[in-house]
Amino acid sequence: MKRKFALSLAAALLPLSVAAADEPAPRPLGVESGITFPSDATIRNWRADGEDGIWIEGRRGEWFYGRFAGICRDLDFAQAIGVDTRGVSRLDKFATIVVRGERCPLVSFVTSAPPPTREEAKAAREAAKAVKAPESN
Repeated sequence: MKRKFALSLAAALLPLSVAAADEPAPRPLGVESGITFPSDATIRNWRADGEDGIWIEGRRGEWFYGRFAGICRDLDFAQAIGVDTRGVSRLDKFATIVVRGERCPLVSFVTSAPPPTREEAKAAREAAKAVKAPESN
């Protein structure tokens, strides 16, 4: 009787320990990173951060943020982007994003949370305006 109970208890606890082992550890944000062999198969999506940077989604749904050395005009309106890796086949802080013929070199390419939704971005802009308004008086 005790043997059956011990086996049934072990069988009941086994799925819990397997499920805990399958969960990946949270990915640290803000760490310099890169995407190997950037192409249509490894870059799922991208979104402009004005003229200052770009969010890029990798093959597994992980997000990265690239900050430009200067401004990158027309990124907000671009339908497509190019990636110049200088023959290394790795999108990282040494790569250049090409937008409508303009070269936008990166100075940083870090792991990131997904880009803010439109509502979150609008709320952040309004909060920034509210903080600036009293300072100008």
